[in-house]
Amino acid sequence: MQLHLYNSLTRTTETFVPIDPEQRVVTFYSCGPTVYDFAHIGNFRAFLNADVLRRTLESIGYDVHQVMNITDVGHMTDDDVADGGGEDKMEVASTRLAEAKKSGTLPKEANVDPTDPLAVAEYYASAFIDDSKVLGMKIVSDAEENQDLMPRPTQYISQMIEMVCLLIEKDNAYVAQDGAVYFDVQSFPSYGKLSGNTMEKLRSGEGGRVDMETQKIKRNPADFMLWKPDPNHLMRWESPWGEGYPGWHLECSSMATVLLGDVIDIHSGGEDNIFPHHECEIAQSCCATGRDSFANYWFHTRFLLVDGGKMSKSKGNFYTLRDLISKGATPAAIRLELIRTHYRSNANFTLQGLKDSQRQIDRWRRLATWLSTHGDVKVTETPLQDAKEKFITSMCDDLNIAGAIGILSEAVGSYAIDCNPDEKDGPSTFGDELKALHDMDAILGVVELEDRVCTENLDVSKIESLIEARLDARSNKEWIRADELRDELCALGIEIKDGPEGTSWSRVVQ
Repeated sequence: MQLHLYNSLTRTTETFVPIDPEQRVVTFYSCGPTVYDFAHIGNFRAFLNADVLRRTLESIGYDVHQVMNITDVGHMTDDDVADGGGEDKMEVASTRLAEAKKSGTLPKEANVDPTDPLAVAEYYASAFIDDSKVLGMKIVSDAEENQDLMPRPTQYISQMIEMVCLLIEKDNAYVAQDGAVYFDVQSFPSYGKLSGNTMEKLRSGEGGRVDMETQKIKRNPADFMLWKPDPNHLMRWESPWGEGYPGWHLECSSMATVLLGDVIDIHSGGEDNIFPHHECEIAQSCCATGRDSFANYWFHTRFLLVDGGKMSKSKGNFYTLRDLISKGATPAAIRLELIRTHYRSNANFTLQGLKDSQRQIDRWRRLATWLSTHGDVKVTETPLQDAKEKFITSMCDDLNIAGAIGILSEAVGSYAIDCNPDEKDGPSTFGDELKALHDMDAILGVVELEDRVCTENLDVSKIESLIEARLDARSNKEWIRADELRDELCALGIEIKDGPEGTSWSRVVQ
């Protein structure tokens, strides 16, 4: 089966053909987080869609070599400006943690020195890795075996310096009057192909990334920074151009080249990465390697809206994974809600949608349990096995995940699991059906995802006591009392479910 994937570079849906002459290995670079704060659900939408793409590729037989960076260099808050304006992101993070420590609001587990930028970066990097693991991102499991698969720019400074030296040598970069090194965009005629920002637009400032204070020392307003000498910068390194720090775009070009090769199959990121980040990556990478391409396919996820609008702390609709789990959401529901809208469409996240996703997963899991219980029973009808090929075909159609979920849900809905099945003389078993369900979920990654229940600020012993009392009432056929206890649990924000293996409870998303 072949994958058809929209390529942001060509703006067309193309048949995916990997570089590997044997057509088995796929090289895949994903832009990861800059770790100066906890990643929010908008960030995770892009990361999870990259994970779904990887899982789809693996489902049709490819061996995916994925790398995702974790940026621990203190880049600037205005990285959309060619010259790195604004505040250093690690300084912002250090100040935030220092203030929290002073006020006593720093979490107990945050044993970090706010004055040490590397310690600050490691604190947020560890948080990101933990969150990613909770959401079932495969790259995290890979990195547990090979840390190079989630590289840190601070470990690749020498390689970045080598690339800058090479670009200067090839006349693709120059040292300006202020000592900073800039890439000469006019030396790369294809600059702007990915984003559509032509040189004419950039000269007029339409790209939204021109710092007027530096224009007099640059050859072209669109030229972007590769290295900036700054002896006062929080994170700095020795270089031929003085003590300073690398430009934001340089890190991904360097690490992708070192770890995956001069030309890679797929490069992913959020829609906001297209310009300037990915545009600049292409320019400096192609010029450094002498190749016509840096990545053959560019995969970009569109923005996540919350309640129909832009996510904002001031509006109270800004969520991290931890925020949602503290509200009673499960990782599986969060993951499904973030991936169920097509990656090339803006998604609208709502708490009601999160509840709907949870109900859908619950149905899939109940069926999985029922199929497992009756695994040896032979069947003549195989709705899940019949659905599997259609499901994968839908995913191979530019990740048509809504269609795939619809196919799976229809197959699940064909089962009545409130009674024991009749034995039939068929070629398959319910165990085969269960395998088909797991094969489809291997792409979605939700059914088998371990759920974490946040018990902070919950009186767990009281909850368990009420559940036990309700079970006693039911055993004694005291139905009114059992309903009263259920209502009492509901008032505490607890939902209970009765199943073959007993009664379980979870927090209701609030």
